[in-house]
Amino acid sequence: MRSQIVPPGIGATEVEKRYISRVQKNINTLFEMTAKELKNRSVNYRKKILQYIVGANAGHTGGSLSCIDILNVLYNHVLNVSPANFSSPDRDRYIQSKGHTVEALYVVLSDKGFFPEQDLETLCRYQSNYIGHPTKKVNGVEQNTGALGHGLPMAVGNALAAKMDDRDFRVFTLLGDGELPEGSNWEAFLTGSHYKLDNLCAILDYNKLQISGTTAEVCNTEPIDAKLESFGWSVKHVDGHDIEALISTFDALPFEAGKPSFIIAHTVKGKGVSYMEHHVKWHHGVPNEQQYQQALEELDSVTI
Repeated sequence: MRSQIVPPGIGATEVEKRYISRVQKNINTLFEMTAKELKNRSVNYRKKILQYIVGANAGHTGGSLSCIDILNVLYNHVLNVSPANFSSPDRDRYIQSKGHTVEALYVVLSDKGFFPEQDLETLCRYQSNYIGHPTKKVNGVEQNTGALGHGLPMAVGNALAAKMDDRDFRVFTLLGDGELPEGSNWEAFLTGSHYKLDNLCAILDYNKLQISGTTAEVCNTEPIDAKLESFGWSVKHVDGHDIEALISTFDALPFEAGKPSFIIAHTVKGKGVSYMEHHVKWHHGVPNEQQYQQALEELDSVTI
């Protein structure tokens, strides 16, 4: 677990706040999890995702399972953000553009101490803040998202603000491949490049399936890498379930000075549960009791 320092007081100067933020980053590196610990954490996260989706009788199961390794590495290795510094202007920002897979985000945020895990027992229930898309009513959530194509434009705005204010925080956003046809994304791609936002990283959860079929069938956006490079972004591919590869890729940021970074994370919808993998019907869906028990047994079998 990463240690936390006491956040700056009300009377702290901007110089003091930024110094404390940098000290926090140095402390965090001393408490980083090993790759083995992160892999086991991913297994546990997957169990929690299924537990709370089954409890709520609702949820976007396949996409939450496909992106959870990315969120695991972000929150446990990359991001300078915690309950202690969430009000600091120098924290890193994470915006989940593919907001429908909020179960993955909730599970990670509860694990990081932003709220008690028992709160997730109210997922999707009447008057609960833990609804089916990210909302700022939940501690640790940066932006309300879920209208697809909005997360990247907000991330571009945050990264531009950092440049204008001479702050060194970074901005990360997770996109679904099914939202790439949204025109607001391509306006944001142009803007991010124009302003040379090398403090910005967009990650694509590239599982190649969306609610109504494959991305190639619904609206083909290939070749994604060539298009993004032509828009002035620096692009890398990675196995989105390989913890070591994700660590190495994130540690290489920014990929090029003066260019925003784009990570194409090749993932599997429903990853970790055999009967869900590569099946579009699990874009959203709730396992029955037998399916749930099978999923837990399969996940237990891969714990290191």
